[in-house]
Amino acid sequence: MDFQDYYKILSVAPDADSKTIKTAYRKLARKYHPDVSEHHEAEEKFKQVSEAYEVLKDPQKRAQYDELREYGAQPQGASGGQQYSQQTQNQGDFSDFFSSIFGGAHQSGQEAGAQGFSRQGFSDQGFSNKGFSNKGFGAKGQDIETDMPIFLEDTLTATSKPISYSLPHRDAQGRVSHVNKTLNVKIPAGVAEGERIRLKGQGGQGLGDAPSGDLYLRIRLVPHPLFDVEAHNLILTVPLAPWEAALGTSLEAPTLSGKIKLTIPANSQTGQRLRIKGKGLVRKQGHGDLYAVLKVVMPESVSEESKQHWQQLADAAVFDPRTEWRK
Repeated sequence: MDFQDYYKILSVAPDADSKTIKTAYRKLARKYHPDVSEHHEAEEKFKQVSEAYEVLKDPQKRAQYDELREYGAQPQGASGGQQYSQQTQNQGDFSDFFSSIFGGAHQSGQEAGAQGFSRQGFSDQGFSNKGFSNKGFGAKGQDIETDMPIFLEDTLTATSKPISYSLPHRDAQGRVSHVNKTLNVKIPAGVAEGERIRLKGQGGQGLGDAPSGDLYLRIRLVPHPLFDVEAHNLILTVPLAPWEAALGTSLEAPTLSGKIKLTIPANSQTGQRLRIKGKGLVRKQGHGDLYAVLKVVMPESVSEESKQHWQQLADAAVFDPRTEWRK
């Protein structure tokens, strides 16, 4: 089993902070999303990036992984070294390396997944590749659950997206092989993170005359480079120059459905939130809102002339930002 260097996958240093890790993930998730990427390994790259972020965003998982990485311990199930058995849920199509550290991937029903099926599991159900008889016996096929990555823009209206997955298939002699299946799935407007879409009869093959299992698609919202999500609201950080915050300004701000004109009042403060009604995500009762969070940003460098202007302002201004300290 190959070791997965999650820091290398996200192109971040081992001591990177959570903000750096999140920024790197957002960039790569958009780059390798199968819907838009032309990279020949886009789907695999997207899974690797998602798996790396799943570990590094969680302080507990990250500490456990760092210990393994530093001391060269063997994942659970390998020979020698330390073993880790922390369980995790809803891991989708993560690698064997991930499962060996944090526990098996979450599956619906019996032990199967859209990308990984246990051949032994079919023997446990009453048949194997040595042949079987379905007379007088039947069992519904396995339910399967897998992730469905969706862009935020795609949640605004109903859309259709293709999804491909692998299924075990049993022939008349009981021999088991794997077949690839592709479906065009209708995604309703307003889907949320973690929501599941059920496709009846698209799961594992049933035994005898029993029906096939169901396929469950778990919605995963792909991080956006500009917007954070809070329930059905969107958060947009709006950088402002000091003079824009002091004097007020008007600017164009992005939304998921196009640009809007945003008026910044004079004397604005960092952290101040401006509400743009109805420009968030879709919900059953309408739309969520977009909140513009203001952030005053200093220039990276200033000229000598600019420094003189700042000094003149400092000399003329009657303002003490630390009056609270003197109470």
